Amino acid sequence: MTASSHPSYSPYPSDSSYLSSVRASYDAVAVDCARLLGAELDGRPLDRAMLSAFAECVRDEAGGAGRAVADLGCGPGRVTAHLAGLGVRAFGVDLSPAMVAVARRSHPGLRFEVGSMAALDVADGVLGGVLAWYSTPHTPPAELPSLFAEFARVLAPGGHVLLAFEAGDERVRLEEAFGHPVDLDVYRTPPGVMADLLAGAGLTETARLLRAPVSAEPSPRAFLLARKN
Repeated sequence: MTASSHPSYSPYPSDSSYLSSVRASYDAVAVDCARLLGAELDGRPLDRAMLSAFAECVRDEAGGAGRAVADLGCGPGRVTAHLAGLGVRAFGVDLSPAMVAVARRSHPGLRFEVGSMAALDVADGVLGGVLAWYSTPHTPPAELPSLFAEFARVLAPGGHVLLAFEAGDERVRLEEAFGHPVDLDVYRTPPGVMADLLAGAGLTETARLLRAPVSAEPSPRAFLLARKN
């Protein structure tokens, strides 16, 4: 089944009005998110394995230090720092100024910028990698093709993208997170649909992992690794 024929992917309008709610919601939870999720990767070996594979692909393609990697929707910067520890030149971008402020305080040796991953202040074809670590689930499905086209625009030929997202086939309303009121929709997406959308942007799937929920996670987690043609 292709993305265009999937029944869950037609009812939602293509607009960016959701961004203000996403920004405000993550501004509200920034400090507690950083405190509560700081060591989350420690208990998720499969997640770390995908990040390690992504980093190795980027290093091999770019040749040593190589090109920079953008962690889009970086939040408090914990995964950006993890990537840097794996030997890639990682920097973070997040829509939430509060998240970026926390990331800068927590990881003063790394670069973090406020911005939208749908309209990056990055030249064409300069990045060795793009990471979207649970940063696409609030994007309405109708917006995903243009989002992935932006990922492809900033990647160098042979560059890699890694997505982590909630697997499923539903939209979930989220009104509380980390003890704060929020105003968010979460779109759980079939991995095959995401792979089709990446392919439509010229990003060819090279690996896929679907794992069962860990701890209090409400749904399976999916990871897609793709390469720019």
